[in-house]
Amino acid sequence: MYTLEPNQDYRDQSLRDNAELSSTELQADAAKHYDDCYNDYLVAWCNRDNLALHYGYWDEAKPYDQHQALLNKNQILYDTARIQAGDKVLDAGCGIGGSTIWMAKQHGNRVTGITISAKQADYARQHAKRHGVAELVDFEVADFCATPFPDASFDVVWALESSCHALNKADFLREAWRVLKPGGRIVVCDGFVLQRQFTEQQWRAVVTCLNGWAVPNLCARNEFTGLLAQQGFQAIVCHDITAQTQASVEHMYQVAKRLKPVQTISQWLGLRSKAQTANYLVGLAQHQLFTEKLTEYCIFTAQKA
Repeated sequence: MYTLEPNQDYRDQSLRDNAELSSTELQADAAKHYDDCYNDYLVAWCNRDNLALHYGYWDEAKPYDQHQALLNKNQILYDTARIQAGDKVLDAGCGIGGSTIWMAKQHGNRVTGITISAKQADYARQHAKRHGVAELVDFEVADFCATPFPDASFDVVWALESSCHALNKADFLREAWRVLKPGGRIVVCDGFVLQRQFTEQQWRAVVTCLNGWAVPNLCARNEFTGLLAQQGFQAIVCHDITAQTQASVEHMYQVAKRLKPVQTISQWLGLRSKAQTANYLVGLAQHQLFTEKLTEYCIFTAQKA
């Protein structure tokens, strides 16, 4: 049996230049991973309208619509966190700006997006200008565990499939608490493990997903609830949206299967980086994690007293 412990980095060391990485090196490694995969995401997953590097949300009987499902995810987080147009939001781990731009464009919020990738921040600024919301948004290169912002700067901290990138999730929650105003809210949407021990076959799928998304480890629901409470957050609620995520999981799996010939030939020709290949493989492995009920997908909301 293999055990997934908190606060450890389980990614395959063969994907990196160094076996032991410092915190700064871990961030640089993750940034390079997503920089390498930028075009892959735009071609195979999102588009220049939604700019979404996350799962979609689908609860309708009609056929799955990938673009709409990705936009639905933004709206469900916005509603669940009870965000208002006048709220100042920190998009902690903003990627290429999808949610930041959506909040500004759809609701008029002033939003600051932070990413550890200078290239992502630059892409996000370009996309914001193209969408006509450059005056409402700001993109900065910053670590969401140690931001440059003063205490009590934001009404909402938004983390959509980003908190998983923290080696120690408590570090992220501690910083979120610091930058939130009294009465401010946090909303975290991510995948969570349903067990800590895995068979060899299950473990291969888990590590493939960690590799493919540059994630060191995954939290369990009860563990994350405890970390929120320890930090002082109140009104903690976990919304299980695994069922509404399943269509997106299946879509990713089908896309990966369709692209297998392209991936195989490109890899053989040396046209795919290690990060790109790892990112492709996660499309297949993530399906196993959900179908075998090794993971669940949840939205957490909580409030600073």
